[in-house]
Amino acid sequence: QVQLVESGGGLVQAGGSLRLSCAASGRTFNIYVMGWYRQVPGKEREFVANWKRSDGSTYYADSVKGRFTISRDNAKNTVYLQMNSLKAEDTAIYYCHVVNDGVRTWGQGTQVTVSS
Repeated sequence: QVQLVESGGGLVQAGGSLRLSCAASGRTFNIYVMGWYRQVPGKEREFVANWKRSDGSTYYADSVKGRFTISRDNAKNTVYLQMNSLKAEDTAIYYCHVVNDGVRTWGQGTQVTVSS
């Protein structure tokens, strides 16, 4: 199993920046994908960004392209989400996820609130 610990959420003004971190522990050697989703109460959880281990490629939702950057520190088994030019509509609970041995594991979520 993989355990995930997220950090870095908070309150920021529109136009500001935040960096989220997600540290993985446990059976990390077979992690295939790490990334982020977000969810607003009453809505579906939506994809934000992914990092694919096999070739290091990254993928982003159209709504965050050019503003968010996903990166990974292999030595620390940690994935980051650098969020710049934040907008009020980015307000959500952000969840880290990994896919390991075909199984998806979710983090506990971290709240990001952007005030306009």
